[in-house]
Amino acid sequence: MPKDMTATTDIFTRRESEARSYCRSIPAVFTKAQGSILTDEDGREYIDFLAGCSSLNYGHNDPDMKAALIDHISNDGLAHGLDLHTTTKAAFLEAFDRHILTPRGMDHRVMFMGPTGANAVEAAMKIARKKTGRTNIVAFTNGFHGVTMGALAATGNSYHRGGAGMDTHGVTRMPYDRFADGVDGADLLDRMLSDASGGVDAPAGIMLETIQGEGGLNAASAEFVRKIAKVAHKHGALLIVDDIQAGCGRSGTFFSFDEMGVTPDIVTMAKSISGFGLPLALLLVRPEHDVFGPAEHNGTFRGNTHAFVTGRVAIEKFWSDDAFRTELADKAALIERRLTELADMVPGAYLKGRGLMRGVDVGSGELAGKICARAYENGLIIETSGSEGQVVKVLAPLTTPVETFEKGFDILMQAARDVLEATNIAAE
Repeated sequence: MPKDMTATTDIFTRRESEARSYCRSIPAVFTKAQGSILTDEDGREYIDFLAGCSSLNYGHNDPDMKAALIDHISNDGLAHGLDLHTTTKAAFLEAFDRHILTPRGMDHRVMFMGPTGANAVEAAMKIARKKTGRTNIVAFTNGFHGVTMGALAATGNSYHRGGAGMDTHGVTRMPYDRFADGVDGADLLDRMLSDASGGVDAPAGIMLETIQGEGGLNAASAEFVRKIAKVAHKHGALLIVDDIQAGCGRSGTFFSFDEMGVTPDIVTMAKSISGFGLPLALLLVRPEHDVFGPAEHNGTFRGNTHAFVTGRVAIEKFWSDDAFRTELADKAALIERRLTELADMVPGAYLKGRGLMRGVDVGSGELAGKICARAYENGLIIETSGSEGQVVKVLAPLTTPVETFEKGFDILMQAARDVLEATNIAAE
């Protein structure tokens, strides 16, 4: 007999903070996971189209990463090492250098800090300010960079900003690509910075996501990103690309800015950089901007030794040749095809995002939420994003088999049909 869900989840209701989030719309109690499948305590399986909000790009419990981690632990490998030299850190850096940085001609140093994406963003903003002697950071509408105080200042979402409990300062916000009809945010920024009376303080850094994950899957064009890079360098600011959610293959290439013709001064990474869902964040910074002194931005957990083990395997397994990238291109086409079906069901709906970071704006947060809730009832875990939660967002593991993708999309399409029929909404 299935356990009483109310009794099972009582401890969470009684003792866990009201800040809990995903579990409110996904209340199952999970016991194990493998690949793209989660299993709850009653043995029910769910297809995962959330992947830890892109923290599990290579799926749950990849067997090669798991074997390497078990071997490391079984042989008394370090579990914690501050920023000491370790063989595991060296192996990770060697793999990252050989397969990621060197092929792209990137001379960036790798900095480890606290294991969250927000900490990487904080470090990036601090470096830009120390390097330039300026304080202003330019960020963009609908950007999401974390909820610690510095990162929160650059985050556009008013709900999250409201949690600060005080004013957030030091950021000028500009229109993102295609945010407003007839307004080019890059041109506007250049014009304002070039005018002594433009009212925008000279920035230390200009920070953007090339694909805005939480902001609703707004994808900047390569032209826009190149123009922002030129504006940054013209006005003496550092170009910071936040690749925390869009990186590690989510866009179809390892970095979301690959093939855009830009070399950021700073890149922030976290989420799937460990390959296994283990906490790890890093910052890539060009040598001339590597200005922190010893421990000037520190943290007890600056470098997760277990994550170095799995992260090395992820890089060597998936990024040592072009096979995985070719596979991603085929899966991106599949996602676009199936999401076009969803968009065609809803009047005015349209596709958003790029690569394997895609979704459909259905025009209403209420409608998107109902579709995702119905999908969950039928065994698919999927969430929403956007300023009003109006985008049904697909973040499936990149390793999801084609047949599992198709099954998951079948569930999503049926969920949409059920909700649209119940609400008397249909495409004309």
